Amino acid sequence: MKIFLLFSLLLFISLQGIAQDNIVYDVKFQGQKKNKVSFLKKYVSVRNGDVLDSLQLEKDVILLKRLAGVSNAYYQVFHSQDNLYNVYYNIEENFTLIPNANIWTTTNQQFAYKIGLYDYNFLGRNIAFGGFYQNNGFDSYGINLRAPNLFTRSLGIAINHQNWTSEEPLFFNNGSANYKYSNTSFEVLALFQINFKHSLQFGINIFKEEYNYLSGLTSNAIPQSLALDKQMLKFIYEFNDLDYEYQYVEGIKNTLYLQYVTTENDFQDNFLIGWSDFLYFTRVGEKGNWANRLRFGVASNDDSPFAPFSVDNNLNIRGVGNIIDRGTASLVLNTEYRYTLYEKGWFIVQGNGFIDAGTWRNPGGDFSDFVDSKNFRIYPGVGVRFIHKRIFNAIFRIDYGYGITKNASRGIVFGIGQYF
Repeated sequence: MKIFLLFSLLLFISLQGIAQDNIVYDVKFQGQKKNKVSFLKKYVSVRNGDVLDSLQLEKDVILLKRLAGVSNAYYQVFHSQDNLYNVYYNIEENFTLIPNANIWTTTNQQFAYKIGLYDYNFLGRNIAFGGFYQNNGFDSYGINLRAPNLFTRSLGIAINHQNWTSEEPLFFNNGSANYKYSNTSFEVLALFQINFKHSLQFGINIFKEEYNYLSGLTSNAIPQSLALDKQMLKFIYEFNDLDYEYQYVEGIKNTLYLQYVTTENDFQDNFLIGWSDFLYFTRVGEKGNWANRLRFGVASNDDSPFAPFSVDNNLNIRGVGNIIDRGTASLVLNTEYRYTLYEKGWFIVQGNGFIDAGTWRNPGGDFSDFVDSKNFRIYPGVGVRFIHKRIFNAIFRIDYGYGITKNASRGIVFGIGQYF
């Protein structure tokens, strides 16, 4: 009888504990216009009938702020009746239909331009869709669709087609040559969100590369005309623990890229390439943000002018020039301090001071090339950003990099979005 009474008492206490849990009665959204409520309800993790959990609500707010269509978000909880509560997610939306227009001159001083239009929240469902046309003496275009939540909250797809043509240098032991380079590709990727911080992408890219000699050094070992049919298996793993507050970012993100390229020709074997981007951001005071990117990449070490890693203004080192060298491994550190100089309403002016440093392994070389002074580049510099808080990725940047290593150059780099 005592055991029965004790069991009954414990059961009663347990039931009382369950009955006293605060329960989510309904999940609601406020402030959204373009974003579809049906999508947002599927995207957040809190559901009607769940036990009210502030940690889960905080995670959902971080996830919402990662959406292209959301500039900021926060939650509120209101009592409904008994132990039932309504959860409100308040949304500040981004404008996401973004035109793109760039004008520049190529290395041979030819006028070039690029125009495009992308909607980063197509149909209000976090779908990025759009395309571009470019003319730099040659015609190029691309069409891209990325729908990370198309099938379920965690499963989506990306489809990309690109026809790209440009003039690019190939480097030999004692000089370089300029080639007309064309790449026509079709790509399909599966997108899978494992959980709050971890995600995967994997798929295939089928492409054709063509090289046609224009000017510069010639070599009997390298043809003046070459067409290569290739297939690329692609795998991307991402760890994302970043939190955004308008122009400020805090946290860690790491992205691992692996690609295996197969081809049949006498000038390039099948090869594997992989690289990792490690990002670290921290707030400094009220207006400061310290941002860092460490990139390390390795590829099959073929002694070939077609080495996959390039030293370039727009990729890794500001001020160095457009594709000044290539390698089969790279190590690059970008670090910069961003400071908000002016902020009023939607408009922000942000200044930054940076140091970009990198080194490369020569094609067919070894890792001792990393410490060879001929491969080392260090470029400090300063820049400014003009930011619109209510338009997705509306950051116009200007950076000036000044090389301090041997035979270094200097230059201005323009772009849309933060450098990293």
